[in-house]
Parts: sequence; structure tokens; C-alpha cells
Amino acid sequence: MKNFTLIALGVLFLLGTGIKSQAQSSNKDYIIKSVEKHKAALIKISDEIWASAELAFEEVESAKLLADYAKANGMKVTMGVAETPTAFIAEYGSGKPVIGVMGEYDALPGISQKAEPTKNPLEAGKGGHGCGHNLFGTGSLGSAIAVKELIEQGKLKGTIRFYGTPAEEKFFGKLWMAREGLFDDVDVCLDWHPSAKTTANVQSSLALVDFIVEFTGQAAHASADPWNGRSASDGLELYAQGINYMREHIKPTVRIHYHIQDGGQVVNVVPDYAKMWTRVRDTKREGMLEVYERVKEVARGAAIMANVDYKITLVSGLHEVLVNRTGGAALQKNLETLGDITYTPSEEAFAKKIQESTGKPQVGLDATINPLEETREHPGGGSTDVGDISWVVPEIRLGVTTAPVETPWHSWAVVACGGMSIGHKGMVYAAKALGMTMVDLFEDPQLVNDVKAEFIERKGDSEYKAILPEGPPPIPAHILGQN
Repeated sequence: MKNFTLIALGVLFLLGTGIKSQAQSSNKDYIIKSVEKHKAALIKISDEIWASAELAFEEVESAKLLADYAKANGMKVTMGVAETPTAFIAEYGSGKPVIGVMGEYDALPGISQKAEPTKNPLEAGKGGHGCGHNLFGTGSLGSAIAVKELIEQGKLKGTIRFYGTPAEEKFFGKLWMAREGLFDDVDVCLDWHPSAKTTANVQSSLALVDFIVEFTGQAAHASADPWNGRSASDGLELYAQGINYMREHIKPTVRIHYHIQDGGQVVNVVPDYAKMWTRVRDTKREGMLEVYERVKEVARGAAIMANVDYKITLVSGLHEVLVNRTGGAALQKNLETLGDITYTPSEEAFAKKIQESTGKPQVGLDATINPLEETREHPGGGSTDVGDISWVVPEIRLGVTTAPVETPWHSWAVVACGGMSIGHKGMVYAAKALGMTMVDLFEDPQLVNDVKAEFIERKGDSEYKAILPEGPPPIPAHILGQN
């Protein structure tokens, strides 16, 4: 009798495990079906955002398109969070866990492009989605809506929250949202980014600081009495030269860029004003801040040499991404379940034409699921305000193919792909992968705990503090006037 009871319990356990496994599988199957159900609408929204190509903090129509679709699908929408008219939150459900997913939708200036594989602006001089944010925001919302439907049906318990995050390309809108505490109650957050490959992203990013240096002198006639002038542009040139001499004596992980915004107006006036936007990056925040202090001293020295005054104004700064391999491994399993993206011959031909037009080898698209990489201590690449969120809440990150191999990013070539089927396929794939990973988090409390444990270990004693000046974000006046 005892043996029979043990056998019966074992059978019940196996049956229970099987039932649970089937339930998990059916929830992920539902995610895929839901994204497919919404696919036409998501592509339409993405294409409308692509065509409007609104710049940082000006994404009025783009934010409205996403917020309206979230509202139409039963999510509670709060617009204008963190003193930012184009930032919003859409959520559904109640209680724990609270799972967040972020979406961006700002464009870059001056890279307007038709959905064609040779350079041809849609509207000359206008912006374009050279980082694929029209896909990013829309794909993330698609995943959130799919999860919302499962919560609504009682198949998952907890809260799903979509963050509409503007101005990633210039002012880093997530910083004000983090400072406002909008992520403080989130258990785990996810995001994705368009890429030339599909991968669970377990690499960090570069920390950076943005600041403006202004020089003020005395105007004079450049020929009749230049000795009466004190040239602000001399100060600016000496500052730039000082930065460039520094480059030999900083670590190879550091990057310094600058953009002259005002160097004087006419040739026959000694300019009394000059202005430069400067950016310092490094793989670690501590290294970046060290170079930042040195660069500020260069500005002071340049002002002394040119006999002018100077002023430094902090714009904002970013933390490097705090990697979470536990979350990345969970995401990787779902990528392998979904399998590779498939492309048509015409899509491959489009990709190769893009590569030909940009002087790259014509190898087409990377359709494979890349393996989970080892985390590099000093990764290359860019910076993102997702990094700041990753120091507030554990962050799971995804990259999905939306452009050909070696496509120059932040260029017309990425804009072209984001407005046609190559970009659309990547967006739909990302929505499915994110949604499936969120199902894992809702269904498996231990996974949430493990992701949090790695976050706590990696963060250590560090206390997050945004690198921001006091006050509200720099919203353009014409946007504020609409509210």
C-alpha cells in the first residue's frame, strides 16, 4: 500500500508538472498569436512614426499614436509624466510582480530617407529614424499588449507597464523619469533595440557626460582695431586644441567628441561669443568623470590664454548599463524557441544594395540567433539612457536584426530599412521575444528573485544618482505651448 501511494503521488507530480508546462507553453503560444493579431496595426503605427520622424522632446504625434493604441487596447494611460509632455506610462493589472518594458520613438536630425536602398531623402533636411526607434517603441508596446491580454484572461497575475520614453538621442528623457521615481516599484524591466544581429544583449555601454562650454570676450573690428578685441573664438580654438592634445594621454576606452555651435558670425569682427557642445565617454562612470574634470580644466586654461571669460553648463550624463546575465539567459531560450528570422529574396537584394551604397561587403542580412556572449569588462559601442534605468531596476536587454550587416548606424541606410519589411520583421520578432520572456517572469517567481539577486550583487554599494542639472527637462517652447 505504501509503495502504491508513493507511485500514485509520483504520477500526480508528473501530471502536475506536465500540466504546468503545457500552461506555460500555451501562454507563450498566445503571445505569438496576439502579436500576429496586432501585427498590421503595429506596422501601421511604426510607419507613421517613421514618416513623422520627430526629434527629441518633440515627439507629440509619435507619443500620441502609441498612447492611443495602448488606451484602445484597455491599458490605463498617464500622459506627460516627469514634466515631459511626450513621456507617458501605459499599464494594466495590479499587484506583484510589476514588469516594465520601455519604448523609444525619437528621430535624428538631417537624415530623412525614403524606404529605398540608395540615398534619397523623403524630405530634404528633415529628421529620420536612423536608430530605428519607430520600431523600438511600437514593438515594445506590442509585447505589453499581448501580456495585458493574458492578465485580463486571468492566465497571469501582476502588473504590466509600458514606458513611453522620449528624447533618447539627445537629452536622455529616461533620466528625468528615473529621478521622478517612476521605476522604483518595478521588479524587472525589459527593452530591445534595432540592430544588425539578433542577440540577448549582455554587454554594457559607455557612460557619458554632455556639457556646453561658452567663451565671452570683447568685440572689435578685425582689421581696424583688433587690439581692442578679446576673441571668444580664440578661447574656443585653444580649448579644442587642448582636448586634442589630451587624446594621447587618456585611456583607449575614453571617447571625446565636440561640436562647435557658435564660432562667430562674420569674418571682419573679433567675436565676443563662442560656444561648443562637448561629450566625454568611458566604459566606466568613474573613468568618464575623471576625464570630465580634466576637460573642464582645459576650458579654464583656454580662457586664461585668450583673456576671455568662460562658463560650463551641464546638460546631462549617462550611466553605463548594469548587465544582467540571468535575465539574458532566460531571454536567450525564447530566442532559440522562436528561431531565426527568414527573409525573402527581394529583402536580401534590398540589404545587399544598402551595403553596396554604403561601401560595405554585400553579404546581406544576419538571420541567425547569436549565442549568449561572455560579458566584456570594457565593451565598445554607444551609450544609452537605458543604462540609468539598469541601476534602478534589473534590466533585460534584446537586440534584433532590422538592418544589414555593417550598416552605418545613425545614417540614412538604417532609416530606409526601418520603413520597410526588413525593419517590420525585426519589430514583430522583438515583440514576441519580449512577451515570451515576460511570461517567464510572471510565471516563475524564482526567476524574478534570481534576476534581482544578480542585480544587487553587481550594483554593490553604489547609490544611483542621475547626472542632471536641477529643474525640469529642456522642453522646446513650442511644445510647452501646446499643453
